[in-house]
Amino acid sequence: MITWLLLISLFSKSTQDGSGQETGVLQCGPQNLTLTGSNQMMLVTWEDDPSCSAVKDLLIYELLVLVTDEQVHRDEVSVTPDQIGSTHSWNWTSYLALECVSHSVRLSLRYRNQTGPWRQEQTLPGNEKSTQLEIYPKDRVFEVGSRVTFCCVLPAGYIFDGMNLIGYSSANNNITQISNWIYALTLHLNLPSEHSCTDVKCRANISRGRTTENGACAFIGYPPGDKDLQCETQDLESVRCHWTVGRHTHLPTKPTEYKLLGRKCADGSPGSCSQKVQVNVGERNWTLMAHNELGTVELSDRADLTKRVHMFAPEGVTASTVNARTVSLEWGWKLPQYNNLNITCQVNVSHGSTNTMSESCGVGLNSAVLTDLIPHWQYNVKVRCGTTQHFWKWSNWSTRFNFHTKGDVPDALDVWMQMKDNEITVIWKVPLANQSHGHIRDYEVTWAKTTETEPQNRTTVAHTKHNLSISIDTAEEYLVTVTARNMNGSSSPSTITTPPFNPDTNRVSTSRIAGVNGSFSLSWSASPTASCGYVVDWCPTSGHSSVEWLKVPPHETNAIISSEIQADLFKRLKWKQQDSNVEVSWDPVPLTEQTAFIEGYILYWREDNNNNNNNKIFFNVSTDSPEAISLTARNLMISSYRFTVKALTALGECGTKEFPASLNSQTDNLIKEVIISLVTVFSLLCLITVVCYRHWVCIKQKVYPPIPRPLFTDKWLTSPVEHICRPLHVEECYHSEADIMDIQELLCKPGALVNGYVSNENTLFIFSPTSNGYYNQPLKNCTPAPLCLPTTTVPSQSALPSSPFRSVFPNPSYDLIMQTGDRQCDSEPGVQEETHLERNSGGYQPQGHTETITPNQKEEDPVNLMSCVSTYILLPQSTFK
Repeated sequence: MITWLLLISLFSKSTQDGSGQETGVLQCGPQNLTLTGSNQMMLVTWEDDPSCSAVKDLLIYELLVLVTDEQVHRDEVSVTPDQIGSTHSWNWTSYLALECVSHSVRLSLRYRNQTGPWRQEQTLPGNEKSTQLEIYPKDRVFEVGSRVTFCCVLPAGYIFDGMNLIGYSSANNNITQISNWIYALTLHLNLPSEHSCTDVKCRANISRGRTTENGACAFIGYPPGDKDLQCETQDLESVRCHWTVGRHTHLPTKPTEYKLLGRKCADGSPGSCSQKVQVNVGERNWTLMAHNELGTVELSDRADLTKRVHMFAPEGVTASTVNARTVSLEWGWKLPQYNNLNITCQVNVSHGSTNTMSESCGVGLNSAVLTDLIPHWQYNVKVRCGTTQHFWKWSNWSTRFNFHTKGDVPDALDVWMQMKDNEITVIWKVPLANQSHGHIRDYEVTWAKTTETEPQNRTTVAHTKHNLSISIDTAEEYLVTVTARNMNGSSSPSTITTPPFNPDTNRVSTSRIAGVNGSFSLSWSASPTASCGYVVDWCPTSGHSSVEWLKVPPHETNAIISSEIQADLFKRLKWKQQDSNVEVSWDPVPLTEQTAFIEGYILYWREDNNNNNNNKIFFNVSTDSPEAISLTARNLMISSYRFTVKALTALGECGTKEFPASLNSQTDNLIKEVIISLVTVFSLLCLITVVCYRHWVCIKQKVYPPIPRPLFTDKWLTSPVEHICRPLHVEECYHSEADIMDIQELLCKPGALVNGYVSNENTLFIFSPTSNGYYNQPLKNCTPAPLCLPTTTVPSQSALPSSPFRSVFPNPSYDLIMQTGDRQCDSEPGVQEETHLERNSGGYQPQGHTETITPNQKEEDPVNLMSCVSTYILLPQSTFK
């Protein structure tokens, strides 16, 4: 019994001890909870309750994050027994800026599947109660490719209208409402900032239709991307490192910072940094760090700087001695340390497009000698150097230095000859500028027979002439010598021997050759006597070009002769359209103008419509007749074309000639011809009209002379004071029964038409009344004698016999009838009788002095009365008197 009591007592005590330990654990928990924030990251720190020190197992802290009292994240932190009693921390980055809304963190402890209450809670307040429109985050740096959320905080009473990021499509905008006054814009940043930053805009409506907006700046760019660090020394007292700069970070206001060996690099050239160091023998690590707000890059290079000496460029390059063919150069060093280095230098010598390189070496090298230069020539040089031992790289080139060599005697001339008839022409090539070594003053030519020891003939040739014709005995050999002279002296003599020849028997064999690429190959059999080599000369058949020649060494028996292809073979090129064909023609090309034998012609054409001509299809037609003077392109469409004519020669296609042509339809040609014809006719008519208009008076007078108008006077016959006698020609008279009327005097202009007849000049016709009873008795056609009409004072018309028609016909009508005066009357009395009847008629009979005037009388007539065809005007006889 006692034993059982003891066991029960021990069990009860053990149970009580366990319960006490559990109770102590449940009392363990976090204390001194703190919450801080930076940008969008929250940092939580806390400590363990002192009661937690009795716990020998793993403790787990649970953390809960709330945004606007809504849980957005849950996490755990494990604490091992050895960490109990220390300060614990945890951080988390919110998708929102901490200024947008309040962020809270709650903390509790879980032990052996038992979770304690949320004992600790801390809150980071946001700016939800802002009095103005705000956007967060502000002036933040973001990496391209990241996903970012911007929030817009509205004051009370504002109505949200929209958000956007400048440069981004609104279709990609994801806008959410967090609360009544907070809105969030989430998007993917795939474009860097173009300038300093990218603007984020938020718009809101105020009462009565007014709107407002505000914005924030976002810097969107890249982290550093530098690479390939390489370090060296130039002055043997510092290290200079170079690297390849990465892509543009697009963060001009947040530039990348560089540190070499932990020390900030001074702002200088990008991709380069130097620091003062002790340069010792041996390798070491050289470290560069590049950092911006989006990341950090660390580069390193391991090197022995004594083996990486990059020298400075030589300074003050100059010429100490200048001769005709040699020059001595000198230069200096920026650092005295270089005088102890084994140095190799390169000298670049250039003139025109020619460059040569010479190299020399030595300890502290600072000079070089140039040889084999051209006298009287302009040069420029530059120098660069590097260490001979452990060569690393060449220095930069020095500044160029120019110099001019001194002059010298000319080089020996290249001489040749031509033999024709009994004359030899010695020719030589014009010395080039690098051969004359100064201005050539003149040439000296001497010649003598080979059997003579001294030259017997000597002459001087002007520097503008390069040949000399001499008459010699062609049966003898002559030795001809040519020298050139300048201010420095004479060149070495150039000698040529003229062999004996017979102009009648020496003939040159000709043959036709084929070439390619503007040249042809010429070969011949070797000659054992050609100890000095061969000379090949040629001369174009066209133009007045001089002979050219080429000297070939004795061991060679071939040469390549270049022939200049004449470009303008087709002097006159014409084309004409024939229906849908185009015929292109040209003048024949004479054989003497063919620098290569023409074997035919080819005509190319393609459409020309100002588009890309690289893909145009070419058509062609050709002929293998050298005498052809035309080619025809057939079956062409109405369009614009570009034609090209070429000659086919042994050297290929040459003499290219191009021209454009536009084809017109036959209807167009017909319309053109009709228009041209109409314009021509119209122009001719206009010309005729203008001429006729200007000469209309003359033409009218010649073609349709005017019909005379009668001139009436108020006087009967003549003046009452003056008596004038006029000859009267009565050619034909017709009488009928009529009352005799008083007729006023009718005067006609000379040459006027009367009844279709023209009156004779200087003849006066007077219409006078007939006597009673003399009716319709025609007068004989005759040539009248002079007829005198008396002129006297005329009574008033009231005294004259009146006619019953006068009151009715104040201006009676009349007919003028004229017959030709070819017939003459048979007898003179007839005329006298008629005259008598006229004088003795009843009625008015003139009295007074009578004056006779013949038709041929030259007396001046002040009245200037003109002749007219005369007749009587007779009226039917009245039935009452």
